[in-house]
Amino acid sequence: MGIKLIELKDGYARFRMAVCPEYLQGAKTMQGGLIVALADEAIAHAMMTRLNPEEGLTTIELKSNFLAGVSDGELVATATVFKKGQSLMIGDCLVTDHQEKNICRVSATFLLLKKNQSN
Repeated sequence: MGIKLIELKDGYARFRMAVCPEYLQGAKTMQGGLIVALADEAIAHAMMTRLNPEEGLTTIELKSNFLAGVSDGELVATATVFKKGQSLMIGDCLVTDHQEKNICRVSATFLLLKKNQSN
């Protein structure tokens, strides 16, 4: 998909992705699932900056609000960690186009996984 990391710091991740002709659906706008995949990736990376060494994570719930279509240029996904609890993490992402127009807002809940520790 050509997702590229722009910036990664504590509780924050920013990725970009080109809008390619092969990503357009029948109405000639980018397929929504690809936009959501970009946001999910950004949120996961923001969350990984807050994990303890023995923790992993997986998406268990994701909600997207499509705000506008996009047919060309580049998308930027900016994600932040909203809250980390004992077993869940919540994150948010705003996907904008190359003119900083809001394209999609995504909220996601991730399950914290405890990695097996061998003795």
